[in-house]
Amino acid sequence: MTYFKKTIRLELQCFTERRDEMVSVKIRFWILIALVTISGFSQGMLLPLLAVILEQNGVASSINGLHATGLYIGVLIASPFMEKPMRKFGFKPIILIGGILVFVSLALFPFWQALWFWFILRVMVGIGDHMLHFGTQTWVTTTVEKETRGRSIALYGLFFGAGFTLGPLMTRLLSVNEALPFLLSASLSVIVWSTMFFVRNRWPEDDDRTVQTSSSIKRFIKSGKIAWVAFLAPFGYGFMEASLHGVFPVYGMRIGHDVDILSLIIPCFAAGSLISQLPLGILSDRLGRRNVLLVVILGGALCFWLATFLEASVPALFLLFALSGMFVGSLFSLGISYMTDLLPKALLPAGNIMCGISFSLGSIGGPYIGGLFVQYVPGVSFFYVIVIMLVFLFGAILLKRERAVAS
Repeated sequence: MTYFKKTIRLELQCFTERRDEMVSVKIRFWILIALVTISGFSQGMLLPLLAVILEQNGVASSINGLHATGLYIGVLIASPFMEKPMRKFGFKPIILIGGILVFVSLALFPFWQALWFWFILRVMVGIGDHMLHFGTQTWVTTTVEKETRGRSIALYGLFFGAGFTLGPLMTRLLSVNEALPFLLSASLSVIVWSTMFFVRNRWPEDDDRTVQTSSSIKRFIKSGKIAWVAFLAPFGYGFMEASLHGVFPVYGMRIGHDVDILSLIIPCFAAGSLISQLPLGILSDRLGRRNVLLVVILGGALCFWLATFLEASVPALFLLFALSGMFVGSLFSLGISYMTDLLPKALLPAGNIMCGISFSLGSIGGPYIGGLFVQYVPGVSFFYVIVIMLVFLFGAILLKRERAVAS
């Protein structure tokens, strides 16, 4: 009888521990989601907010655009140096330090209006945001179940997109006080950041042979050889999003559209992505990441191709931006899921860094290439730039499969 009672007690204890572990995993997941939401909010606020302030202060548009690259320069500066600290100290310290850099930088913006000082703060926000993203993104990708990977990463992308969509609304607070948007965003960041103190630290899984016999650079190269096709999706998303935000307004005004109308058309892309992000993530779990990527890229290319003929029509642009967002607005999260499918867990930290680098390179290259196209190819629709890029992505993903089968 005593043995029976001990057995029951041990079984109940194991059940309680498993239940508590499941609850803590869910709480941790939603804390990470809250962190990435506020990160998207701060990024979405900072880009248009600083652009408006600099424009009102008479800064040239070329300098304004160059100034905006500070965020992505910060990402590129930080990327090569984050993997080893994460392996040594775990996910939590990387996220905490990144959060500190973000909210301290945001709080410092109102204190001194100097171009060089604001550029340094932009770079610091870029570094902090990338640390935060790298930590949360790697934590999510290394701990979610394979069967629900697409759904979980889609939620990650969905909430980042929701924050990024809400961020520009803070520009309305400029009429109240110029410092208010910065201080409010910094305060929200502190509140969400503080929830990380309730999360237990964890470390990425290591394959001792992979980690001990190779440097970070070699792991980046190895990740690139295995999953280069997955990194094209974040690159394409960064290229497209930055082009639509940075070049399309200029092109839209040149073909006769009102600025107020353009400011309403562009968010339709993000709104479309919010609608389809989770369904596409779930669909990719069932049908495969590659198949869903091919369909959405083709759908997005068709939408932007139609826009080349219908760009003079405001209702058509509203519709096509929303439809294109529903197709290709999930490229970043689908690319992360695809990368997670292709790489062993020991290479996931390097793979997540490569996704961030790819996104940043696309975000820097998109506006530059789009701007050159609008300047030197007059009379040809700007949307062809995006169509050509999406066709390139489609072909690369398609050919990758054919070569793999052939070998």
